[in-house]
Amino acid sequence: MLDVQTLILLIPVILLALTVHEYSHGMVAYRLGDPTAKYAGRLTLNPLSHLDPIGTLMLVLVHFGWAKPVPVDPRYFANPKRDMLWVALAGPASNMVLALISGLIIRYANTNPALFMSSTLGHSLLAMIFLSLQINLALAVFNLLPIPPLDGSKILYGLLPPGYEHISYNLERYGPGVLFGLVIMGMVTGVSILWAFIGPFVYFFSALFAGV
Repeated sequence: MLDVQTLILLIPVILLALTVHEYSHGMVAYRLGDPTAKYAGRLTLNPLSHLDPIGTLMLVLVHFGWAKPVPVDPRYFANPKRDMLWVALAGPASNMVLALISGLIIRYANTNPALFMSSTLGHSLLAMIFLSLQINLALAVFNLLPIPPLDGSKILYGLLPPGYEHISYNLERYGPGVLFGLVIMGMVTGVSILWAFIGPFVYFFSALFAGV
């Protein structure tokens, strides 16, 4: 169970990570010709427009969660299959950028410790930045898993050669149930199969971006 202090630091990190993730989906779709997100009021950095209560709670409790999906209409795209791939990739890519920025700040803090460690506020800010690194990496890698309805399933569809799209269609039938089952299994048993896949990537990029 998270203590109150960690929860206070974690909430703004989660809000930023989810908001930027969904905004990036909508903005790339808009740039590619789809105004659906704009008309729905989702091209905004206001967290209240993107939050899914259950998904946010899951992210706080088990570090796997989601926001309210940005509406996208592929009929507006010149090349729906290719353009949906870019829209799907935009969310995880935005979280990787936030993780990189967080990592660079941590590297700077390690070479200038007096700037952050000399006060309670500075110490709390550095802790929040470290959480930002971890949460954004976990969110990016989690969403890249090719399990519907995660972004990775749409990226997989965009990469499949013509004639193999049925693989993606079959995944859509069972993916949500499998994903939910894996999350619940991890909560009940304390052994997360998802984290077994995601954890090594989080550790690798934490070391690469922040040196920790």
